[in-house]
Amino acid sequence: MTESAANTSPQERGGEMPWHPVTRSRSHELVLDQIEEQILAGTLRVGDRLPGERDLASHLQVSRAAVREAIRSLEAQGVVRSGVGSGKDAGTVVSAMPSQALTRLLRLHVALANFPMLDVVDARVMLERSSAALAAGHASTEDFETMRTALEGMERPDVDQEKFNDLDTAFHVAIAEASGNRLVADMTIALRDSMRRPILHALNGLGSDWVRVADQLRADHRAILAAIESGDGELAAERVDQHIRSAHTALSTAD
Repeated sequence: MTESAANTSPQERGGEMPWHPVTRSRSHELVLDQIEEQILAGTLRVGDRLPGERDLASHLQVSRAAVREAIRSLEAQGVVRSGVGSGKDAGTVVSAMPSQALTRLLRLHVALANFPMLDVVDARVMLERSSAALAAGHASTEDFETMRTALEGMERPDVDQEKFNDLDTAFHVAIAEASGNRLVADMTIALRDSMRRPILHALNGLGSDWVRVADQLRADHRAILAAIESGDGELAAERVDQHIRSAHTALSTAD
């Protein structure tokens, strides 16, 4: 979208926005529904300004409190930003959702939804196969340095389970970031982050098997990194697949 298009209102691009009155029951949720419909239909785009609180309440025939609650919810999600005053940043403006906001929402939904573990593993495999294959063709020098730093930290003799888990997460996140596909990266990061605590719990429950499992995970990571560095996307994807599934098997035996 050009700068001039981003600075125009939906009305200026053609026609009134079709706001419809909503029922009083759960009115703030229905306000959210209407704004979402406008975004999905393309009537509201990034940079567009919503009607003022008073006007929007009048259009939808709800209280200003309901509009205010809906806007606060959208702000928390990163969908809109609100500014005070009378300048160009004043009012409520539709904004591009930051990656952090998307990953936060996905992470929380995965953690709360209580999906079967095998479903989560399968989803991770699908996403991380894609991330690894893409990283093999897109990773930069900085990306490789981030992966190596995480792996080197995991190989320190004094690393404990919590630090090991944090570095393991950092390694997988670095691969996702190197993929060059923002959506795949965000979904991969959200899934891996959602598993951080369960994985840490499993690592802590390994007892005497901790050293053996940690050595296997390190070996897997070295093999994945080698495949990505060689530019072999297919091999990198296969090694990530095997790593996630074998790690799940090893960790599921923990007390």
